[in-house]
Amino acid sequence: MNEQTFSNHGKLVPMFHFFVIPVLLANVLVHCYSFVKWFPSTPSAILAGVFGILVAIALLVTPFLARVFALGVQDRVIRLEERLRYERLLPEDLQPRIGEFTINQLVSLRFACDAELPALARKVLDAKISERKAIKQLVQNWRPDYQRV
Repeated sequence: MNEQTFSNHGKLVPMFHFFVIPVLLANVLVHCYSFVKWFPSTPSAILAGVFGILVAIALLVTPFLARVFALGVQDRVIRLEERLRYERLLPEDLQPRIGEFTINQLVSLRFACDAELPALARKVLDAKISERKAIKQLVQNWRPDYQRV
């Protein structure tokens, strides 16, 4: 496995990104095209066509929801792991502030190595930096997370 850095830490899943999503998107487009091209003449045929389009859209949305739900659960686990890590690594004056970290801050700061974490955590809290990308770009010594969904 290649060394993980800010520039390559995003995960691309070929079966998801290049097969499932394009096929489901094509399915929506085919249903819409078919409905317009052969516009049904009876109310029941119109209902069936509209329902087919709605089912196609629902199928397209489902994998995105599954991904969002999985990332939400993983963020909760990361929050727990990082709070335990902070209790161990942060200096005494930052210990009472552990509860101030947002989920975005915790998820992003997990990439900071143990030696870098106290100073970076202080900087993120004091400057109220909450954008994940901005925090990750502050990390100098990357601590990889190969388990991310």
